[in-house]
Amino acid sequence: MLSSEEENLSSVLGWISIACWIVVYSPQIYENYLLQSGEGLSVLFVIVWLLGDLFSLIGALLGGLLPTVIILACYYTICDLILFCQIYYFRWKRNRTGLGEHGEETPLLSGDDRQIVEITPVKIIAARYMSALLFVVAVGIAACRISNKPDVEEATTIQSLLIDRWWLVQTLGWSSALLFLGARVPQILKNFKTRCEGLSPALFFFAIFGNTTYAWSICAKSMDRGYLINNAGWLAGNTLTVLLDIFVLCQFIYYRATDTIAPLSNVNDTRSH
Repeated sequence: MLSSEEENLSSVLGWISIACWIVVYSPQIYENYLLQSGEGLSVLFVIVWLLGDLFSLIGALLGGLLPTVIILACYYTICDLILFCQIYYFRWKRNRTGLGEHGEETPLLSGDDRQIVEITPVKIIAARYMSALLFVVAVGIAACRISNKPDVEEATTIQSLLIDRWWLVQTLGWSSALLFLGARVPQILKNFKTRCEGLSPALFFFAIFGNTTYAWSICAKSMDRGYLINNAGWLAGNTLTVLLDIFVLCQFIYYRATDTIAPLSNVNDTRSH
C-alpha cells in the first residue's frame, strides 16, 4: 500500500509533467508563425515524434488508461500534425510567392543577416523561463488539488487490463520510447547545419522538465522492483531523451554565444581600420 505522502507526491509530479507537456508545443508553433517558416525543425524529427505519440496513444487505449491520459495523447498527436503542416505550408507559401525553396539543410538567415539579428540578453531569457516554469508548477499543483482520484474499482479494472495485455503494452511503451529517443538524432544533426535558427529552445526546456517530473512521479509512487520493471520503458526513454534534449539546449546556447560575439568582432575590426 502506498502512503498518502507518496501518493500525493506522485500525483503532484504527474500533474506538473502534464502541465509542461500541454505548453511544450506552443513556443515552437508560435516561433514558426513569427518566422513564417518551419525550417528550424527537422522533418524527420517531427515524423518520428508523431509516430511515438501514436504508439503512446494506442498503448493508452489498449491499456484502458484514464480518459485524461488518452485525451492528452490525442492532444500531442494533433500538435505534431500542426508542426508538420506548418513546415510544408510555409514551404508552399514561399515557393508560391517566389521567395525560394528552403530544404532541410538551408539556413533561415544568411551570414550577413545573422549578424544584425537582435540578441536577447541571457538574463532576460533566464527570467522568462523561470517565470514560465513557476507558472507551470503552480498550474500542476492546482490541477492536482482540484482533480478527483479514481476510485478503487476503477483502479482495479485498469490494473487487470494492464496485466492481461502486459506484453502488448510493454512493446508499445518501449517502441514509443525508442521513437522519442531516435527523433532527437536528426534534429541534433540539423542544428549543426542551421545553427539552431528557427528552433525554439522552450520546446526542449519544457520537454526536459516534463520528462523529468514524469520519471520522478513514477519513482515517487513506488520503488518496488516489479513496478519499476513494468515502467522501465517509460523511465529509460525519459532519462535518455532528457540527456539528448540537454545537448540540444547546449547547441542553442553555443550558437547564440558565437552569434553574439561575431557582430562585436566585426565592429572592432571596422574600428581598427
